Amino acid sequence: MIFVLQMAVSNIRYGEGVTKEIGMDLQNLGAKRVCLMTDRNLSQLPPVDAVLNSLSKCGINFQMYDNVRVEPTDQSFLDAIEFAKKGEFDAYVAVGGGSVIDTCKAANLYASNPTSDFLDYVNAPLGKGKAVTVPLKPLIAVPTTAGTGSETTGVAIFDFKELKVKTGIASRAIKPTLGIIDPLHTLSLPERIVANSGFDVLCHALESYTALPYKMRSPCPSNPINRPAYQGSNPISDVWALHALRIVAKYLKRAIRNPEDHEARANMHLASAFAGIGFGNAGVHLCHGMSYPISGLVKTYKAKDYNVDHSLVPHGLSVVLTSPAVFAFTAQVNPERHLEAAEILGADIRTARIKDAGLILADTLRKFLFDLNVDDGLAAIGYSKADIPALVKGTLPQAFFRMQDEFVEIDPIHSTVVSLTSKDHVSGLKSWLALCGIGGGDEES
Repeated sequence: MIFVLQMAVSNIRYGEGVTKEIGMDLQNLGAKRVCLMTDRNLSQLPPVDAVLNSLSKCGINFQMYDNVRVEPTDQSFLDAIEFAKKGEFDAYVAVGGGSVIDTCKAANLYASNPTSDFLDYVNAPLGKGKAVTVPLKPLIAVPTTAGTGSETTGVAIFDFKELKVKTGIASRAIKPTLGIIDPLHTLSLPERIVANSGFDVLCHALESYTALPYKMRSPCPSNPINRPAYQGSNPISDVWALHALRIVAKYLKRAIRNPEDHEARANMHLASAFAGIGFGNAGVHLCHGMSYPISGLVKTYKAKDYNVDHSLVPHGLSVVLTSPAVFAFTAQVNPERHLEAAEILGADIRTARIKDAGLILADTLRKFLFDLNVDDGLAAIGYSKADIPALVKGTLPQAFFRMQDEFVEIDPIHSTVVSLTSKDHVSGLKSWLALCGIGGGDEES
Protein backbone atom coordinates (compact mmCIF):
# COMPACT_ATOMS: atom_id res chain seq x y z
CA MET A 1 0.00 0.00 0.00
CA ILE A 2 1.12 3.56 -0.73
CA PHE A 3 0.99 6.12 2.10
CA VAL A 4 1.38 9.80 1.36
CA LEU A 5 1.95 12.68 3.77
CA GLN A 6 0.84 16.17 2.76
CA MET A 7 1.80 19.20 4.83
CA ALA A 8 -0.18 22.45 4.76
CA VAL A 9 0.31 25.59 6.82
CA SER A 10 -0.53 29.25 6.58
CA ASN A 11 2.18 31.84 6.00
CA ILE A 12 3.31 33.11 9.39
CA ARG A 13 4.76 36.50 10.28
CA TYR A 14 6.11 37.08 13.79
CA GLY A 15 7.35 40.12 15.66
CA GLU A 16 6.42 42.81 18.15
CA GLY A 17 4.31 45.47 16.45
CA VAL A 18 4.04 43.55 13.18
CA THR A 19 0.28 44.21 13.17
CA LYS A 20 1.02 47.61 11.66
CA GLU A 21 1.79 45.90 8.33
CA ILE A 22 -1.75 44.58 7.78
CA GLY A 23 -2.93 47.65 5.88
CA MET A 24 -0.03 47.28 3.46
CA ASP A 25 -0.77 43.56 3.08
CA LEU A 26 -4.34 44.36 2.05
CA GLN A 27 -3.09 47.00 -0.37
CA ASN A 28 -0.73 44.44 -1.88
CA LEU A 29 -3.66 42.04 -2.26
CA GLY A 30 -5.65 44.71 -4.07
CA ALA A 31 -8.45 44.47 -1.50
CA LYS A 32 -11.24 46.98 -2.05
CA ARG A 33 -13.82 45.83 0.52
CA VAL A 34 -12.56 44.20 3.70
CA CYS A 35 -14.42 42.45 6.52
CA LEU A 36 -12.83 42.97 9.94
CA MET A 37 -14.14 40.34 12.34
CA THR A 38 -13.74 40.35 16.14
CA ASP A 39 -15.82 40.10 19.33
CA ARG A 40 -17.35 42.87 21.42
CA ASN A 41 -14.77 42.73 24.18
CA LEU A 42 -11.82 42.87 21.82
CA SER A 43 -13.37 45.65 19.74
CA GLN A 44 -12.50 48.03 22.60
CA LEU A 45 -8.98 46.71 23.21
CA PRO A 46 -5.47 47.49 21.83
CA PRO A 47 -5.19 44.58 19.33
CA VAL A 48 -8.20 45.82 17.35
CA ASP A 49 -7.03 49.43 17.72
CA ALA A 50 -3.70 48.45 16.17
CA VAL A 51 -5.46 46.88 13.19
CA LEU A 52 -7.81 49.84 12.77
CA ASN A 53 -4.87 52.25 12.80
CA SER A 54 -3.13 50.25 10.08
CA LEU A 55 -6.26 50.06 7.92
CA SER A 56 -6.88 53.79 8.33
CA LYS A 57 -3.29 54.72 7.53
CA CYS A 58 -3.44 52.74 4.29
CA GLY A 59 -6.93 53.96 3.32
CA ILE A 60 -8.50 50.49 3.43
CA ASN A 61 -12.29 50.37 3.02
CA PHE A 62 -13.71 47.98 5.61
CA GLN A 63 -16.74 46.97 7.66
CA MET A 64 -16.40 45.60 11.18
CA TYR A 65 -18.37 42.64 12.53
CA ASP A 66 -17.96 42.44 16.31
CA ASN A 67 -20.74 39.99 17.17
CA VAL A 68 -18.60 36.84 17.30
CA ARG A 69 -19.58 34.54 20.15
CA VAL A 70 -16.92 33.15 22.47
CA GLU A 71 -17.24 29.39 21.85
CA PRO A 72 -19.27 29.77 18.62
CA THR A 73 -22.52 27.98 17.87
CA ASP A 74 -24.12 27.01 14.59
CA GLN A 75 -26.35 30.09 14.92
CA SER A 76 -23.46 32.46 15.61
CA PHE A 77 -21.68 31.03 12.56
CA LEU A 78 -24.82 31.59 10.49
CA ASP A 79 -25.12 35.19 11.68
CA ALA A 80 -21.53 35.91 10.63
CA ILE A 81 -22.06 34.11 7.32
CA GLU A 82 -25.10 36.27 6.59
CA PHE A 83 -23.07 39.42 7.28
CA ALA A 84 -20.32 38.20 4.96
CA LYS A 85 -22.74 37.35 2.16
CA LYS A 86 -24.37 40.77 2.31
CA GLY A 87 -21.01 42.55 2.43
CA GLU A 88 -19.59 40.88 -0.70
CA PHE A 89 -16.08 41.26 0.72
CA ASP A 90 -12.90 40.54 -1.20
CA ALA A 91 -10.71 39.99 1.90
CA TYR A 92 -11.07 39.20 5.60
CA VAL A 93 -9.18 40.08 8.76
CA ALA A 94 -9.88 38.13 11.97
CA VAL A 95 -8.63 39.65 15.23
CA GLY A 96 -9.12 37.45 18.28
CA GLY A 97 -8.78 33.96 19.66
CA GLY A 98 -9.88 30.73 18.04
CA SER A 99 -13.56 31.66 18.26
CA VAL A 100 -13.06 34.74 16.10
CA ILE A 101 -10.69 33.12 13.62
CA ASP A 102 -12.87 30.02 13.22
CA THR A 103 -15.98 32.15 12.72
CA CYS A 104 -14.19 34.17 10.05
CA LYS A 105 -13.08 30.99 8.27
CA ALA A 106 -16.69 29.82 8.11
CA ALA A 107 -17.93 33.22 6.93
CA ASN A 108 -15.33 33.28 4.15
CA LEU A 109 -16.21 29.74 3.06
CA TYR A 110 -19.96 30.12 2.82
CA ALA A 111 -19.86 33.64 1.38
CA SER A 112 -17.56 32.27 -1.33
CA ASN A 113 -20.19 29.64 -2.16
CA PRO A 114 -23.46 31.42 -1.26
CA THR A 115 -25.74 28.71 -2.64
CA SER A 116 -24.30 25.99 -0.40
CA ASP A 117 -26.27 24.52 2.48
CA PHE A 118 -24.72 24.95 5.93
CA LEU A 119 -24.35 21.19 6.45
CA ASP A 120 -22.56 20.73 3.13
CA TYR A 121 -19.13 21.36 4.64
CA VAL A 122 -19.78 20.29 8.23
CA ASN A 123 -17.88 17.12 9.10
CA ALA A 124 -19.66 13.80 8.73
CA PRO A 125 -21.54 12.15 10.32
CA LEU A 126 -23.37 15.29 11.49
CA GLY A 127 -22.88 17.03 8.15
CA LYS A 128 -22.12 16.01 4.58
CA GLY A 129 -18.38 16.65 4.77
CA LYS A 130 -18.11 17.80 1.16
CA ALA A 131 -14.75 18.75 -0.29
CA VAL A 132 -14.23 22.49 -0.73
CA THR A 133 -13.82 23.16 -4.45
CA VAL A 134 -14.59 26.91 -4.62
CA PRO A 135 -11.83 29.55 -4.32
CA LEU A 136 -11.92 31.53 -1.07
CA LYS A 137 -10.96 35.13 -0.43
CA PRO A 138 -7.71 36.02 1.38
CA LEU A 139 -7.96 35.83 5.18
CA ILE A 140 -5.44 37.42 7.53
CA ALA A 141 -5.64 36.04 11.08
CA VAL A 142 -4.34 38.01 14.06
CA PRO A 143 -4.41 35.72 17.13
CA THR A 144 -4.75 37.48 20.47
CA THR A 145 -4.46 34.37 22.63
CA ALA A 146 -1.71 31.76 22.84
CA GLY A 147 -3.79 28.65 22.45
CA THR A 148 -5.77 27.42 19.49
CA GLY A 149 -3.21 27.84 16.71
CA SER A 150 -6.19 28.58 14.48
CA GLU A 151 -4.08 30.98 12.44
CA THR A 152 -2.24 27.94 11.04
CA THR A 153 -5.02 25.39 10.53
CA GLY A 154 -7.89 24.50 8.25
CA VAL A 155 -10.45 23.78 10.94
CA ALA A 156 -13.38 25.76 12.36
CA ILE A 157 -15.14 24.47 15.49
CA PHE A 158 -18.65 25.26 16.72
CA ASP A 159 -21.37 24.06 19.12
CA PHE A 160 -24.27 22.38 17.33
CA LYS A 161 -26.84 23.61 19.85
CA GLU A 162 -29.78 21.41 18.84
CA LEU A 163 -27.70 18.26 19.28
CA LYS A 164 -25.64 19.64 22.19
CA VAL A 165 -22.35 18.55 20.63
CA LYS A 166 -19.36 20.25 19.11
CA THR A 167 -18.38 19.60 15.55
CA GLY A 168 -16.72 21.61 12.83
CA ILE A 169 -15.43 22.08 9.31
CA ALA A 170 -12.06 20.64 8.33
CA SER A 171 -10.42 21.52 5.03
CA ARG A 172 -7.04 22.85 3.97
CA ALA A 173 -8.95 25.33 1.81
CA ILE A 174 -10.17 27.38 4.79
CA LYS A 175 -6.80 27.96 6.49
CA PRO A 176 -5.81 31.63 6.71
CA THR A 177 -3.66 33.12 4.00
CA LEU A 178 -1.46 34.79 6.59
CA GLY A 179 -1.11 34.56 10.36
CA ILE A 180 0.15 37.70 12.12
CA ILE A 181 1.71 36.68 15.44
CA ASP A 182 2.30 39.87 17.40
CA PRO A 183 3.31 39.07 20.99
CA LEU A 184 2.20 42.52 22.14
CA HIS A 185 -1.39 41.28 21.89
CA THR A 186 -0.97 38.72 24.70
CA LEU A 187 0.46 41.07 27.33
CA SER A 188 -2.90 42.24 28.65
CA LEU A 189 -4.51 38.79 28.87
CA PRO A 190 -5.81 37.83 32.35
CA GLU A 191 -4.37 34.86 34.20
CA ARG A 192 -7.05 32.21 33.55
CA ILE A 193 -7.31 33.02 29.85
CA VAL A 194 -3.55 32.58 29.55
CA ALA A 195 -3.83 29.30 31.48
CA ASN A 196 -6.73 27.79 29.55
CA SER A 197 -5.26 28.86 26.21
CA GLY A 198 -1.95 27.31 27.21
CA PHE A 199 -3.65 24.03 28.13
CA ASP A 200 -4.91 23.84 24.56
CA VAL A 201 -1.32 24.19 23.31
CA LEU A 202 -0.24 21.48 25.75
CA CYS A 203 -2.87 19.03 24.52
CA HIS A 204 -2.37 19.87 20.86
CA ALA A 205 1.28 18.96 21.23
CA LEU A 206 0.73 15.83 23.33
CA GLU A 207 -2.13 14.45 21.27
CA SER A 208 -0.59 15.02 17.86
CA TYR A 209 2.68 13.43 19.01
CA THR A 210 0.90 10.37 20.41
CA ALA A 211 -1.62 9.98 17.57
CA LEU A 212 -1.66 6.89 15.41
CA PRO A 213 1.13 7.22 12.78
CA TYR A 214 0.02 8.22 9.31
CA LYS A 215 1.34 4.97 7.83
CA MET A 216 -1.13 3.03 9.98
CA ARG A 217 -4.07 4.89 8.48
CA SER A 218 -6.00 4.33 5.31
CA PRO A 219 -3.82 4.30 2.17
CA CYS A 220 -3.63 7.06 -0.41
CA PRO A 221 -7.10 8.24 -1.60
CA SER A 222 -7.98 7.95 -5.28
CA ASN A 223 -8.08 11.76 -5.57
CA PRO A 224 -5.83 14.08 -3.51
CA ILE A 225 -8.75 16.43 -2.81
CA ASN A 226 -10.10 13.68 -0.55
CA ARG A 227 -6.92 13.40 1.51
CA PRO A 228 -7.83 14.35 5.10
CA ALA A 229 -6.29 17.50 6.48
CA TYR A 230 -5.34 15.58 9.63
CA GLN A 231 -3.38 12.46 8.85
CA GLY A 232 -1.83 11.04 12.01
CA SER A 233 1.54 11.58 13.63
CA ASN A 234 4.34 12.03 11.13
CA PRO A 235 8.01 13.05 11.04
CA ILE A 236 7.31 16.72 10.26
CA SER A 237 4.48 17.28 12.73
CA ASP A 238 6.54 15.50 15.39
CA VAL A 239 9.22 18.22 15.18
CA TRP A 240 6.69 21.00 15.77
CA ALA A 241 4.78 19.14 18.48
CA LEU A 242 7.89 18.35 20.52
CA HIS A 243 9.24 21.89 20.16
CA ALA A 244 5.90 23.30 21.31
CA LEU A 245 5.83 20.90 24.27
CA ARG A 246 9.29 22.01 25.39
CA ILE A 247 8.23 25.66 25.24
CA VAL A 248 5.09 24.88 27.27
CA ALA A 249 7.19 23.09 29.89
CA LYS A 250 9.55 26.06 30.18
CA TYR A 251 7.25 29.04 29.83
CA LEU A 252 3.56 28.31 30.54
CA LYS A 253 3.74 28.63 34.32
CA ARG A 254 5.75 31.84 33.99
CA ALA A 255 3.30 33.28 31.46
CA ILE A 256 0.36 32.57 33.76
CA ARG A 257 1.91 33.88 36.96
CA ASN A 258 3.55 37.06 35.69
CA PRO A 259 1.86 39.22 33.01
CA GLU A 260 5.02 41.32 32.87
CA ASP A 261 7.11 38.33 31.73
CA HIS A 262 7.30 39.33 28.07
CA GLU A 263 9.68 36.50 27.23
CA ALA A 264 7.28 33.86 28.53
CA ARG A 265 4.19 35.31 26.87
CA ALA A 266 5.97 35.81 23.55
CA ASN A 267 7.24 32.24 23.57
CA MET A 268 3.79 30.85 24.39
CA HIS A 269 2.40 32.81 21.43
CA LEU A 270 4.93 31.08 19.21
CA ALA A 271 4.25 27.70 20.84
CA SER A 272 0.59 28.06 19.93
CA ALA A 273 1.52 28.42 16.27
CA PHE A 274 4.09 25.63 16.45
CA ALA A 275 1.59 23.22 17.98
CA GLY A 276 -0.94 24.37 15.37
CA ILE A 277 1.43 23.37 12.59
CA GLY A 278 1.91 20.02 14.30
CA PHE A 279 -1.69 19.07 15.03
CA GLY A 280 -2.92 20.91 11.94
CA ASN A 281 -1.41 18.11 9.88
CA ALA A 282 -1.32 15.23 12.38
CA GLY A 283 -4.52 15.81 14.34
CA VAL A 284 -5.46 15.16 17.94
CA HIS A 285 -7.45 12.43 19.64
CA LEU A 286 -9.29 11.60 22.86
CA CYS A 287 -8.78 14.75 24.94
CA HIS A 288 -10.33 16.81 22.16
CA GLY A 289 -12.92 14.23 21.16
CA MET A 290 -14.20 14.05 24.73
CA SER A 291 -13.97 17.79 25.33
CA TYR A 292 -16.80 18.73 22.99
CA PRO A 293 -19.69 17.47 25.13
CA ILE A 294 -17.90 18.73 28.26
CA SER A 295 -18.13 22.28 26.94
CA GLY A 296 -21.33 21.75 24.93
CA LEU A 297 -23.38 20.43 27.88
CA VAL A 298 -22.22 23.13 30.30
CA LYS A 299 -24.78 23.95 32.98
CA THR A 300 -24.04 26.98 35.14
CA TYR A 301 -20.23 27.02 35.20
CA LYS A 302 -18.65 30.35 34.29
CA ALA A 303 -14.90 30.49 34.04
CA LYS A 304 -13.01 33.24 35.81
CA ASP A 305 -11.70 36.14 33.68
CA TYR A 306 -14.10 35.50 30.76
CA ASN A 307 -16.41 38.47 30.18
CA VAL A 308 -19.36 36.64 28.62
CA ASP A 309 -23.11 36.56 29.26
CA HIS A 310 -23.50 32.76 29.09
CA SER A 311 -22.27 29.69 30.92
CA LEU A 312 -18.87 28.68 29.62
CA VAL A 313 -16.31 25.93 30.00
CA PRO A 314 -13.34 27.29 28.02
CA HIS A 315 -12.10 24.96 25.33
CA GLY A 316 -8.62 24.54 26.79
CA LEU A 317 -10.04 23.65 30.19
CA SER A 318 -12.49 21.12 28.73
CA VAL A 319 -9.58 19.47 26.92
CA VAL A 320 -7.04 19.31 29.73
CA LEU A 321 -9.36 18.01 32.47
CA THR A 322 -9.44 14.57 30.85
CA SER A 323 -5.76 14.48 29.92
CA PRO A 324 -4.40 12.40 32.85
CA ALA A 325 -6.99 9.64 32.31
CA VAL A 326 -6.59 9.77 28.53
CA PHE A 327 -2.81 9.42 28.43
CA ALA A 328 -2.81 6.72 31.09
CA PHE A 329 -4.93 4.80 28.59
CA THR A 330 -3.32 5.68 25.24
CA ALA A 331 0.22 4.83 26.40
CA GLN A 332 -0.38 1.20 25.46
CA VAL A 333 -0.14 2.25 21.79
CA ASN A 334 3.26 3.93 21.99
CA PRO A 335 4.66 3.95 25.54
CA GLU A 336 8.03 5.35 24.45
CA ARG A 337 6.46 8.58 23.22
CA HIS A 338 4.39 8.95 26.37
CA LEU A 339 7.49 8.50 28.52
CA GLU A 340 9.39 11.04 26.41
CA ALA A 341 6.56 13.56 26.88
CA ALA A 342 6.58 12.98 30.64
CA GLU A 343 10.32 13.67 30.76
CA ILE A 344 9.90 16.92 28.81
CA LEU A 345 7.27 18.00 31.34
CA GLY A 346 9.63 17.38 34.23
CA ALA A 347 9.36 13.70 35.21
CA ASP A 348 12.47 11.80 36.28
CA ILE A 349 12.36 8.69 34.09
CA ARG A 350 15.83 7.32 34.80
CA THR A 351 14.45 4.27 36.61
CA ALA A 352 11.04 4.20 34.93
CA ARG A 353 9.62 1.01 33.48
CA ILE A 354 8.23 1.30 29.98
CA LYS A 355 4.99 -0.40 31.04
CA ASP A 356 4.39 2.45 33.48
CA ALA A 357 4.66 5.17 30.84
CA GLY A 358 0.97 6.07 30.91
CA LEU A 359 0.79 6.32 34.68
CA ILE A 360 3.97 8.40 34.78
CA LEU A 361 2.67 10.87 32.20
CA ALA A 362 -0.71 11.00 33.96
CA ASP A 363 0.91 11.76 37.32
CA THR A 364 3.15 14.38 35.70
CA LEU A 365 0.14 16.08 34.19
CA ARG A 366 -1.78 16.01 37.49
CA LYS A 367 1.11 17.73 39.25
CA PHE A 368 1.48 20.26 36.44
CA LEU A 369 -2.22 21.13 36.61
CA PHE A 370 -2.33 21.15 40.41
CA ASP A 371 0.50 23.69 40.46
CA LEU A 372 -1.61 25.93 38.23
CA ASN A 373 -4.81 25.73 40.32
CA VAL A 374 -6.86 23.96 37.67
CA ASP A 375 -10.40 22.85 38.58
CA ASP A 376 -10.18 19.38 40.10
CA GLY A 377 -11.89 17.18 37.54
CA LEU A 378 -15.29 17.26 35.89
CA ALA A 379 -17.14 17.45 39.22
CA ALA A 380 -15.58 20.86 39.82
CA ILE A 381 -17.26 22.26 36.71
CA GLY A 382 -20.69 20.89 37.58
CA TYR A 383 -20.86 17.29 36.36
CA SER A 384 -21.83 14.20 38.34
CA LYS A 385 -22.05 10.47 37.64
CA ALA A 386 -25.60 11.03 36.41
CA ASP A 387 -24.16 13.05 33.50
CA ILE A 388 -21.93 10.28 32.17
CA PRO A 389 -24.52 8.87 29.71
CA ALA A 390 -25.07 12.33 28.21
CA LEU A 391 -21.33 12.96 27.99
CA VAL A 392 -20.86 9.61 26.24
CA LYS A 393 -23.72 10.38 23.86
CA GLY A 394 -22.10 13.71 23.06
CA THR A 395 -18.72 12.09 22.41
CA LEU A 396 -19.95 9.32 20.11
CA PRO A 397 -20.87 11.65 17.20
CA GLN A 398 -17.13 12.40 17.06
CA ALA A 399 -16.43 8.73 16.38
CA PHE A 400 -15.80 6.85 13.16
CA PHE A 401 -15.21 3.19 13.71
CA ARG A 402 -12.85 1.12 11.59
CA MET A 403 -14.03 -2.46 11.55
CA GLN A 404 -10.68 -4.02 10.70
CA ASP A 405 -8.00 -4.30 13.39
CA GLU A 406 -8.89 -2.51 16.62
CA PHE A 407 -8.73 1.14 15.60
CA VAL A 408 -11.37 3.66 16.59
CA GLU A 409 -11.37 7.16 15.13
CA ILE A 410 -12.56 9.28 18.01
CA ASP A 411 -12.27 12.73 16.51
CA PRO A 412 -13.22 13.32 12.85
CA ILE A 413 -12.82 17.07 13.31
CA HIS A 414 -9.13 16.40 13.72
CA SER A 415 -9.25 13.03 11.91
CA THR A 416 -6.88 11.14 14.15
CA VAL A 417 -7.16 7.61 15.41
CA VAL A 418 -5.96 5.90 18.53
CA SER A 419 -5.86 2.17 19.14
CA LEU A 420 -8.41 0.68 21.48
CA THR A 421 -8.18 -2.82 22.91
CA SER A 422 -11.86 -2.95 23.84
CA LYS A 423 -14.58 -3.10 21.19
CA ASP A 424 -17.17 -1.96 23.72
CA HIS A 425 -16.61 1.72 23.01
CA VAL A 426 -19.60 2.95 25.02
CA SER A 427 -18.41 1.10 28.10
CA GLY A 428 -14.90 2.38 27.44
CA LEU A 429 -16.02 6.00 27.26
CA LYS A 430 -17.98 5.62 30.49
CA SER A 431 -14.90 4.23 32.19
CA TRP A 432 -12.68 7.10 30.97
CA LEU A 433 -15.18 9.72 32.09
CA ALA A 434 -15.46 8.09 35.50
CA LEU A 435 -11.71 8.56 35.82
CA CYS A 436 -11.89 12.26 34.94
CA GLY A 437 -12.84 13.52 38.37
CA ILE A 438 -16.60 12.89 38.56
CA GLY A 439 -17.37 12.19 42.20
CA GLY A 440 -19.62 9.43 43.42
CA GLY A 441 -21.72 11.27 45.98
CA ASP A 442 -24.15 13.39 43.96
CA GLU A 443 -26.12 11.52 41.33
CA GLU A 444 -28.26 14.47 40.28
CA SER A 445 -27.68 16.19 36.96
